[in-house]
Amino acid sequence: MSEPSIDPQIEVSWKQELAAEFQSAYFRALKTFLKEEMQQFQIFPPGKKIFAAFDSTPFSSVKVVVIGQDPYHGAGQANGLCFSVSDGIAPPPSLVNIFKELNNDLGISIPTTGNLEPWAKQGVLLLNATLTVRANQAGSHQNRGWEQFTDAVIKIISQKKEGVVFLLWGKFAISKTGLIDHAKHHVLTAPHPSPLSAHKGFLGCKHFSKTNEILNATGKSPINWSLSG
Repeated sequence: MSEPSIDPQIEVSWKQELAAEFQSAYFRALKTFLKEEMQQFQIFPPGKKIFAAFDSTPFSSVKVVVIGQDPYHGAGQANGLCFSVSDGIAPPPSLVNIFKELNNDLGISIPTTGNLEPWAKQGVLLLNATLTVRANQAGSHQNRGWEQFTDAVIKIISQKKEGVVFLLWGKFAISKTGLIDHAKHHVLTAPHPSPLSAHKGFLGCKHFSKTNEILNATGKSPINWSLSG
């Protein structure tokens, strides 16, 4: 029982939508790789949080999708939601800039927590392209199958839902735009919130207010972006 589980213990609606992926050869190979990694290294996020983005935002609830690249690789940071950190962990630089833009855009005070679960509970799917990483080794689980899995997630949302707002920040996220039916959905793009690029257009993009304007215009309830309750 000491070995973390990487079987798809995932929210029931997602388990149904993604059944073909879980049964595929690439996903079986991914599971084998992860089992070997877990025997030798510390892996983030913890096993039960690998699918936290899906558990927090059932398929029927998805209204907004934020696409990240890789989980944080520092101890205690990754909680299965892109850009989010566990309670009690200082927000990393990109998240600090996200909070700056939130303040600039909507006047929301800078949160004291970096845990974005309240957004996820309202229908914001916080999806990393790669769902696991080896401790202290950024990108160590890229090109092992996760990207194929999360591309399938984006395609399923695009095909089966309507009016979803996709927030694509940075070149990697923007590269996913071809997976999205722009006739059915709304795609907002900006530079990455990283300190290396945030000043090139992320700060000032007003994606939080624009998202709520779109949701209101399409008869959906807006997101309460405040994390203070």
